[in-house]
Amino acid sequence: MKVFIGSAEQVAKEAAKRYVELLNKKPNAVLGYATGSTPLGLYSELIRLNQAGAFSYKEATTFNLDEYVGLDGSHDQSYRYFMNENLFNHVDIDKSRTFVPSGLDTSAETAAAYDEAIEKAGGIDIQLLGIGNNGHIGFNEPGTPFSSKTHMVELTQNTREVNSRFFKSIDEVPTHAVTMGVKTVMNAKSIILIALGKAKAPIIRETIMGEVTPEVPASVLQLHPFVEIYLDEEAASLL
Repeated sequence: MKVFIGSAEQVAKEAAKRYVELLNKKPNAVLGYATGSTPLGLYSELIRLNQAGAFSYKEATTFNLDEYVGLDGSHDQSYRYFMNENLFNHVDIDKSRTFVPSGLDTSAETAAAYDEAIEKAGGIDIQLLGIGNNGHIGFNEPGTPFSSKTHMVELTQNTREVNSRFFKSIDEVPTHAVTMGVKTVMNAKSIILIALGKAKAPIIRETIMGEVTPEVPASVLQLHPFVEIYLDEEAASLL
């Protein structure tokens, strides 16, 4: 693992350099993207650089980690809506090459087809991750087998409470989601994990220095050959 520590602004700028480098070297790269508040700084920087002509998304393909069950792409809390509003609407990407798991068709066949689509595209070159306070990556909650591929999961009460800040109340937070599995994430050629804030410090320490166990899903990243972790000073404070 490589660990970068800086301000939130420095984290965004340093992580963005990896995308510029990759897309200039491999314009048809396949990118795994994430949602939530953590990647917003990175997405703002990628928009700025793309609009400045530093790189192009025209030939790129993207796959998102997850989606809430029951929300279609027009819902303002769906992850398809999030990606359009916070990245895709502002860059030169072909939206027909941007993929988000379906929150409406949650069959095992559709989940398997998502993994097959990733493989057919050539595999993910960079998978972006945030991390939950309980160590979840995507929506792979503690106890998720490392062998898991894209599947539907029941969200823990903690995860729903944390995400309720984006909804009017916790009652509106979906109880289930479709997520790439741990194995799907680990199949990526490289992984970038971003964590910001003091609340993430304990789980970052466990992820980097603790036992590799399904009870801390992010700990599996210790087994990946190319992981970069970008932290602000608070998230790195227990290392």
